[in-house]
Amino acid sequence: MQVLIVDTTLRDGEQAPGVAFNHREKVAIARMLDRLGVALIEAGTPAMGEIEQAAIRAIAREGLRSRVSTWNRLLLKDIRSSLECGIRQVHISAPVSGIQIKAKLRQDYRWVLNRLRQACLYARDYGLRVTVGAEDASRADPGFLLEFAYLARESGAERLRYCDTVGVLDPFATYTHLSRLKEKVDLELEFHGHNDFGLATANALAAVRAGVRWIDTTVGGLGERAGNTSLVELYRALTRLFDLDPGLNPRYLPGLERYVARAAGRLTPAPVAHIPAGSFPASFSCPPAPHLALSNRFC
Repeated sequence: MQVLIVDTTLRDGEQAPGVAFNHREKVAIARMLDRLGVALIEAGTPAMGEIEQAAIRAIAREGLRSRVSTWNRLLLKDIRSSLECGIRQVHISAPVSGIQIKAKLRQDYRWVLNRLRQACLYARDYGLRVTVGAEDASRADPGFLLEFAYLARESGAERLRYCDTVGVLDPFATYTHLSRLKEKVDLELEFHGHNDFGLATANALAAVRAGVRWIDTTVGGLGERAGNTSLVELYRALTRLFDLDPGLNPRYLPGLERYVARAAGRLTPAPVAHIPAGSFPASFSCPPAPHLALSNRFC
């Protein structure tokens, strides 16, 4: 199975505290992500306004090999803004947990389903490729999540994004939830993890074990609150531990990380020694200890 990377540095990554990329930086990051070989670049949220739209239009005109998508609410005006940016693929996102539907939307389950159908069909009428996001899926009622997924498929969506929006999953729960969902839904799945408990990368790997091919990442793990699944961490784990190919050219990873770190005002990540697949350096070993309680040396 090939894992496909959806990089959302330009959208969710920019929700990290104090991070705001300028126009030039956004275009440069998109070019570097394309050179790296990610399957899809989530370029931003057109509804944020003209400055955001100008950057998305510029990225759309680059003619990148990676697909370029935008993030949209269940609002037709959001999709119209994406169309005006020259985008040919949209991500339509909606809360699916009871707590978020009530607190964030002040609506009910039926309203969400009706708006989802309307938004998907509207986008499809304009020839757009559509993916659908289930926000806060990890706290959603399983029955409603299935109904939401079935409707997304019937309305022309090609993929469902399962979002651990508040970062409450562990790898065991991730594997269980996504395995069950994959058994019941004839729709490609995508996993979007947050790092509130330091488990975003581990949860992404559990999603892969469950058969999910599409994984969301950000460069340096940037993102809302504690951040998202780190692109570099995921790449190294997939290639070294799982022997899976995410289709990336690793020679471009260090430069991309340095550039994003500087643009985000973060410390430049320290270089990590290259470890050949399936092996560890000779120094990676623990000296024999006659008894753990008597030894002060630990692995």
